[in-house]
Amino acid sequence: MNSPDTPICSAKGCRTAAVWVLAWNNPKLHTPERRKTWLACEEHREHLSQFLGVRGFLKDVVVLAEWEEPEAPPTGS
Repeated sequence: MNSPDTPICSAKGCRTAAVWVLAWNNPKLHTPERRKTWLACEEHREHLSQFLGVRGFLKDVVVLAEWEEPEAPPTGS
């Protein structure tokens, strides 16, 4: 069972924990640098990627753990 703060897959009706982030934008609505996100479990990653891809919206697919990592502060002085 997922905890209330576990990211859930964006596929309709899916309640599985997300593993992937699909970054996308609709060029008719969003500026080029804007990124919207969908979350995907292993089972739905390909389907959601294809849905966005055929529309030309998909920009990147990243493992959720990597997407959430904060940027490291600069080192040195």
